[in-house]
Amino acid sequence: MLAMNYRGPFRVRAAQKPYPEILHPGDAIVRVTRSCICGSDLHLYHGLVPDTRVGMTFGHEFIGVVEEIGSSVQNLSVGDNVIVPFNVACGKCAFCKQGLFGNCHESNPEATAVGGIFGYSHTAGGYDGGQAEFVRVPYADVGPTIIPDWMDHDDAVLLTDVVPTGYQAAEMGGIKKGDTVVVFGAGPVGIMAAKSAWLFGAGRVIVIDHLEYRLDFVKKYAQCEAYNFRSMEDPVLFIKKTTDWFGADVCIDAVGGDAAGSALQTITGRKLMIQAGSATALHWAINSVKKGGIVSIVGVYGPTDNLVPIGNVVNKGITIRANQASVKRLLPKLIDHIQAGRLNPKEIITHRVPLEEVSDAYHIFSAKLDNCIKPILIPPSARQ
Repeated sequence: MLAMNYRGPFRVRAAQKPYPEILHPGDAIVRVTRSCICGSDLHLYHGLVPDTRVGMTFGHEFIGVVEEIGSSVQNLSVGDNVIVPFNVACGKCAFCKQGLFGNCHESNPEATAVGGIFGYSHTAGGYDGGQAEFVRVPYADVGPTIIPDWMDHDDAVLLTDVVPTGYQAAEMGGIKKGDTVVVFGAGPVGIMAAKSAWLFGAGRVIVIDHLEYRLDFVKKYAQCEAYNFRSMEDPVLFIKKTTDWFGADVCIDAVGGDAAGSALQTITGRKLMIQAGSATALHWAINSVKKGGIVSIVGVYGPTDNLVPIGNVVNKGITIRANQASVKRLLPKLIDHIQAGRLNPKEIITHRVPLEEVSDAYHIFSAKLDNCIKPILIPPSARQ
């Protein structure tokens, strides 16, 4: 089968790999019809995530058709069109029982670090991902959800990660009616976080980024304010001034370890890699939020250490909430929002790329070329 193949930092290609096999009675094999490149995939692509091995297939955002099922699978049938959450979750451990599917304790040998994630290094379990024609899906009775007949499949593929992650970012912010919410990062997750903030009652939503085309997009899509930090002397000072010197009620870090904006953070976190990515956005979030406010973190940082102003967190009485999105828990709410027209995820898709051209797709997305917001990959079998 054709699959994305990682060859080292900034080097991926489409290559032939063996067809996946049922390894456990609870497995399913899914024929992929759409997959996405996520901003989190760029952390892998840039070499920022430990134990990302040559030969791995990325891709934790994918949907497809069930081709085979293991002997114990009860909830799926061959031919079902399914949303496959990015979390690999057993459904039975203490964390899954709490709805914390992103923190499953059984799906990853490195479970003290993170739950299992498709296509996201051996730190996250070593599972090959969905930027391929076929993928093995463990715990097939737990994660995969049948796509409603009325749903556009472009909407469905974005329910595997980007929409739930943006929505949970807003949810973790504990947004109250009338709150001022600042989102750092106008990538797909930041865009969805800004859009979702209104659903929780925000009175004002501000997005900070440095790419004008992304700022223009989020301003129209999420009906929010959008500002370029390159045009400011200090984003923290700007937010303080625009909130009567109190600070924002909620700040969301939707960037993670690839953040720009600080030479020190960029050198130590992205060039020398002596910390787990550049924590610039997290610094801004901590310093911009009001005393007693909430900082929500969904941006990806590699294990284990970052330079973070923890003293400011203590002295300001800030609450920090962070996690991988629990997709399965959120899907019923998000499907309802889409059906009611409150969310229209497919509008963020800007590029549709054949899987054979995955190398070009990564380059375009990483280099922020061609006004790229969200690229999806289409395997050959899905185009026939």
